[in-house]
Amino acid sequence: MSDFSNQRRQRFISEPYFKWLSRFLLESIDKWSRILPANGSEDEKQAGAAAFRASDRFELVLLRYTAGEPIGPMRDEMDGIVAEYEEFAKWQRLALGRPDWPAFRLSDLGEYERAMQLIGLCFLLHRQDLLPRIAALQDPLYRGRDTLYEELLDYGLDGRVDVDSWIHESYRDCINSMFGDSDEESLEDLNTYLGQWYSSMSSVDWHDSHLDLSEERGLYFGYWAIEAAALAYLLELDDTSLREHIVYPKDLVDFARSFQENAPRETPPPGPVTVRTGQVCPETGVWKAQGHNVPGVLVKQGDTMPDVFAPDRSGAHRPQPAVWEFERKA
Repeated sequence: MSDFSNQRRQRFISEPYFKWLSRFLLESIDKWSRILPANGSEDEKQAGAAAFRASDRFELVLLRYTAGEPIGPMRDEMDGIVAEYEEFAKWQRLALGRPDWPAFRLSDLGEYERAMQLIGLCFLLHRQDLLPRIAALQDPLYRGRDTLYEELLDYGLDGRVDVDSWIHESYRDCINSMFGDSDEESLEDLNTYLGQWYSSMSSVDWHDSHLDLSEERGLYFGYWAIEAAALAYLLELDDTSLREHIVYPKDLVDFARSFQENAPRETPPPGPVTVRTGQVCPETGVWKAQGHNVPGVLVKQGDTMPDVFAPDRSGAHRPQPAVWEFERKA
């Protein structure tokens, strides 16, 4: 059996499919960083491109996790994901004339699940610093409207709303797990939730995508009930029984429990260092925006990589996402 087969976290994924979809998603992120969709107003085009980038970044992270890649780098990828959803919400609000428009429409099951996954990853990857930004995307329309949304955020943010209603009935057991009288009751609820999680997602576009791993479809990036894992971690449960479910991301829970904030980072591979707008700067120095004839920018380690202020296709100068290459130390 190959190393890939041994390291993958779900048995459905194959190495050729993983390599193809990884390449496709990276090329798609680059494409929609450079061009805009053909139809719609300028605001609608910008929103569409940002939506593609956000979805591609999120799915690439889950795909890499599914394939068994290290979890540590996922922490830095979270910055770029949240930044892209912020871009999408900004342009979509302008396009619709709705300052309250969210990044995720929680009435849509697929978007609801992605929002809960994103919040759950903030806890499992120890990126609670991103929770205020996620709440800012959703609160104008959804504050006080869904128990799971409010209760998850309450573990990392003050001043959340106590609400006893939820948008999707399929999350009832997940919600009940937070209010069990004992650990045993919470585990029973989570086991029930995990047992029906996949079937409850039958209306989402990626459901059953593992049955067709062709380049014509490419919708499978892993089936993961991340919100359940986040609750098992936050409630400090003995999750032995939960690990029997294929959709339970147990390695993320292990990472969350063993994480040390000041642990040394892995040495980066040799060669040019590149990061994208919205990601964390790995080293203080002067960074050059690839494909733009503009001066380098001084960015400090730990800061978020900026947009580049450069002409767009119409010649107007405006902030744009960029791929930044390390030029020299400062």
